[in-house]
Amino acid sequence: MTEVSRRTLLAGTAGVTGAMLAGAGTLAGGLVAGSGMAHAQSTAQPPAASPAANAPQAGQVPSAYRYKVGDVAVTAVSDGMRTIPLTDTFVRNQPREAVNAALKTAFLPENEIPISFTVLLLDMGGRRVLVDTGNGGKPGPVGQVRGTLADIGIDPATVDHVVISHFHQDHINGLLTPDGAPAFPKAQVSVPEREWAFWMDEGQMSRAPEGLKNTFQNVRRVFKPFEGKVERYAWDKEVAPGLTAVGTPGHTPGHTSFSLDSGFDTLFIQSDITNLPALFVRNPTWHAVFDMDPVMAQEVRRKTYERLAAERTQVAGYHFPFPGAAHLEKDGEGFRYIPIYWRPVL
Repeated sequence: MTEVSRRTLLAGTAGVTGAMLAGAGTLAGGLVAGSGMAHAQSTAQPPAASPAANAPQAGQVPSAYRYKVGDVAVTAVSDGMRTIPLTDTFVRNQPREAVNAALKTAFLPENEIPISFTVLLLDMGGRRVLVDTGNGGKPGPVGQVRGTLADIGIDPATVDHVVISHFHQDHINGLLTPDGAPAFPKAQVSVPEREWAFWMDEGQMSRAPEGLKNTFQNVRRVFKPFEGKVERYAWDKEVAPGLTAVGTPGHTPGHTSFSLDSGFDTLFIQSDITNLPALFVRNPTWHAVFDMDPVMAQEVRRKTYERLAAERTQVAGYHFPFPGAAHLEKDGEGFRYIPIYWRPVL
């Protein structure tokens, strides 16, 4: 993406209000080996008599996938997935029959919604930046981030910076261990200033419907151990070198996406602009039950996806099928979801 088009993307959306692995091939990726390093290709030939010449490689870790964006090594770390029943209100402005038809078209079971959770670990200039933290709690179908980081050799204490996109529990609860201690003890925690202002406002909490009060209380619980230490960032500013906050409200009042720019490459980290691509990428005017302002969310989604498709920008979605990276192509009134091509090595 050129510098001009980056500015265009940022302006368009805002107006709506582990070590780094060597390797060639921008946007190439690979499953991360159990040692924490992807298997490197070598031009050297092993000795003909070596008994290990034909031995199997070390076991892969299927919940981590690494790819490059310029000089940044991006590791998609799965927090797991869960399946929830399809309710009549999951898509607010469509009948259940239309939703089931879309699921069937995508070869997904009817009457249930699969939801994946994927955080991103960015190795950039010797610093480790984690974008969102997952569900937290004891590992089960979800809550797997810390276990997968251990599997790939990443000590949580070596994470330098945690950047939060918004305050829904599946994005912030992983800030704490099951016993309530900071999960990434040496990391600076950065949050959107507009998200903080909304969820920490006592008046907003008192006026909130009962179903939303738990979220206000959970935000206070999660951030209590970080009292006085949370950095609040503004939209259109760099949160980390090459990582710019992009205002994409609607899902929540301060919902934030990110543009990761390195060299000539860009990855748009869309956070929760939408969840299941088969429903909301294909049908961007559909309103998900999780969007607090569905009309604003729809407007942000359409404008953002129009730009990403026109500029052929790669996009990472927190709830996209693992590893959560794809391109979007304009297709009629909606968009076609094209997953990145899987590569076994970085």
